[in-house]
Amino acid sequence: MIPAPFDYLRPASLEEALAALADPEAKALAGGQSLIPLLKLRVLRPSLLVDVAGLGLRGVAAADARVEIGALATWDDVARAPALAAPGLAALPECAAGIGDLQVRNRGTAGGSLAHADPASDLAPVLLALGASAVVRSAAGERTLPLPELLVGPFLTGLAPGELLVRVDVPLPPPGAGSAYVAVEHPASGFALAGAAALALPDGTARVALTGVGAAPALLPAGDPLQAVEEVEVLGDRFAPADYRRQLARVVVR
Repeated sequence: MIPAPFDYLRPASLEEALAALADPEAKALAGGQSLIPLLKLRVLRPSLLVDVAGLGLRGVAAADARVEIGALATWDDVARAPALAAPGLAALPECAAGIGDLQVRNRGTAGGSLAHADPASDLAPVLLALGASAVVRSAAGERTLPLPELLVGPFLTGLAPGELLVRVDVPLPPPGAGSAYVAVEHPASGFALAGAAALALPDGTARVALTGVGAAPALLPAGDPLQAVEEVEVLGDRFAPADYRRQLARVVVR
């Protein structure tokens, strides 16, 4: 299908972009890998697209005790970033390298994925397990949202009207930590039927997050992750019934 008519703005500054996004009928356009299909299906009909691609929000860099991932960092940026080479952060490049194909990895963005809030997102559980936070800006100022407060539900976020996600802050894990991401993908779409990200800490504990099985990616309760899988709400759909998804969750968590 052809999208409904809209105006297009390529702002010269972040301030100009935020002023335009104060319009409730405006939508931010980053890589477009999630937004453009929704426009074509006319699921979304914004009156204005604000193209934020030229605002310098790209890059992955170490800063103090964290790594900062710009909202416009592409999957390829994340997969290749030297700042993510430590074993404790290895789940991030591992996840990014497996998303889509080469074209998608060079266009899709980390911030766009989080703002889209797909319940089968690959990136979201990795950032949840790593204890990341989202930095968002609006014309009124800046605030920081822990990832659980950003990921509210299927395609729903904690972003207020007019807010733009500008950066993700990932705290550096302690020495000796390790992380990984594993998913079982739908063979046609490539989205996770069930995926798990884990940060294993030197004291023998771990933080584990799931994606693809519920209304939104979420951290498992502390304790035995395999036992926690039995207690989380799992949703079925036409791609996989709930019992099958729970079994896949057991497999990826293990």
